Amino acid sequence: MNQAAPTVKPGKTQYSEHEAAAELGVTVDQLRVLIRSHIAQSDEDLTHIAVASFHPSDLLVLKLLARAGTTPVAQDSAV
Repeated sequence: MNQAAPTVKPGKTQYSEHEAAAELGVTVDQLRVLIRSHIAQSDEDLTHIAVASFHPSDLLVLKLLARAGTTPVAQDSAV
């Protein structure tokens, strides 16, 4: 079985912020930092995190990002 895939409950299609954090094995604060580092593009995006619902595919992407580390990869525009 793929270690990167979160364990998704059968039939569950949406997760709250707390459920998503629990499924990923991180705290809610760590989930917010992960989203802030890799996904949110503005302060307005950050205000919607707590009311967001997450799909199983969202959890997969977040799990991959969490395993890669919380430091975003800088893209070199000179290349």
